[in-house]
Amino acid sequence: VELVAVIPLAFVLALAVAQFLAVGGARDLAGAAATAGAAALLQGGDPVREARAALPAWSRSEVRVLVEGRRVSVRLRPRSVSGALSELLTVTARADAGPRPSSARGRGGRS
Repeated sequence: VELVAVIPLAFVLALAVAQFLAVGGARDLAGAAATAGAAALLQGGDPVREARAALPAWSRSEVRVLVEGRRVSVRLRPRSVSGALSELLTVTARADAGPRPSSARGRGGRS
């Protein structure tokens, strides 16, 4: 009888652990995508396209990429058993492409 009472608790615990792992994975994916977008800025490419391309296919519909100057932000909703929970657990990662190359010249450096 006690085993029957523990099964629902074990199921909920397993779901919580799975959700925790999904959020961690989404955070890593968002970070990699933001870095890819910043690298595209450095190389003169399209940061939004490159950030999206760095993500697996399942996550492309759950991502929002924002470029502000030389900074790329990626918001990603992790997979979840509930849409509302997924919205609450959305992760954001940012990557900065650094200063524009032309602004580094002429600031007292050697010629």
